[in-house]
Amino acid sequence: MVDRIVAINPGATSTKIGYFENDELKFKKEITYSLEEVSKYSTILEQADFRYQDILKALEEEGIAADSLDGVVGRGGCLPPVEAGAYIVNDAMLTCLRDYPVLEHASNLGAGLAQRIAEKFGVKDCPSYIYDPITVDQMTDVARISGTALFERKSIAHMLNMRAVGIKIANEELHKPYEECNLIVAHIGGGSTVSIHEKGRITDVVADDEGLFSTERAGGLPLKEVIPLCYKHTEKEMNTLLRKNGGLVSYFGTNDARIVEGKAKDGDQKAKTVLEAMAYQIAKGIGQLATVANGNVDGIILTGGLAHSDYITDMVKDRVSFIAPVYRVPGEEELLALAQGARRVLNKKEEYHVFEEPENHR
Repeated sequence: MVDRIVAINPGATSTKIGYFENDELKFKKEITYSLEEVSKYSTILEQADFRYQDILKALEEEGIAADSLDGVVGRGGCLPPVEAGAYIVNDAMLTCLRDYPVLEHASNLGAGLAQRIAEKFGVKDCPSYIYDPITVDQMTDVARISGTALFERKSIAHMLNMRAVGIKIANEELHKPYEECNLIVAHIGGGSTVSIHEKGRITDVVADDEGLFSTERAGGLPLKEVIPLCYKHTEKEMNTLLRKNGGLVSYFGTNDARIVEGKAKDGDQKAKTVLEAMAYQIAKGIGQLATVANGNVDGIILTGGLAHSDYITDMVKDRVSFIAPVYRVPGEEELLALAQGARRVLNKKEEYHVFEEPENHR
């Protein structure tokens, strides 16, 4: 029996779609948009119709017929804290993503797009799911303490890709079930996050607003320096300053690490120092989380766009390889991770969750 699944991954200026038969990718397409095209919409959800039409056209051009799909899965949106795994798309989820998402984020489109594609192309009662949203929360109580009673630390990270590469390395390199391993996964790219996976649960993270800087984000900053800036800028301006124009953009005016790496290799001392500092902070985040497992770490995984760089990853390895073996899984395989998750549910190897509207919104 062949499982026919479409996976949908909406990004800020793109929509990636993949059609899978079992775990085999039959075709993949990335539909890209200019900043001008998306900036005319005041909210992410307003982009749903034109993105749906583009997906519809792409699937029809590839010959995907009506009543042919067994499942459709979208990248999970910014829901309130949820468990890892699959959630079936329902009205409560769609209402939450429309009216009170945790963040305004392109992934909030995933659930609605999956549902509409399932209705158009799916077999009778074809299910639509999301899988491993960025707000998967398995943190321990002690990890939530922030240092002020005003708010807790939040579990917001690249959960889909980090869990997928954790499972991959556990199975293929360590030859153990993911649920028996302690792993540290660093997803490094436009935004960078490090997570600790203890026996199949992500018990803590070092998020990009409290730790390592990235190509675009400033990471954790000295509060004494940040507080005065808040009186000179609006909240939106501060978010732009620190989350879009931070990191390499702040130092070099570009978010392309390849350009900065080229400068470093040509002898630019500033580029060398900043890239070394980036690797240094990635390593610090890994070292922090190694203490969570009392140093009992089976493997360290570097993933995301920056994991393509030997220059950066070699510097990280030099600092952390004493903790555990280091593995690289460059880029991301989020479409495959989505499809494999949906397939596990379809084949009864994994139960899906049902999202319920939080009490404070009922």
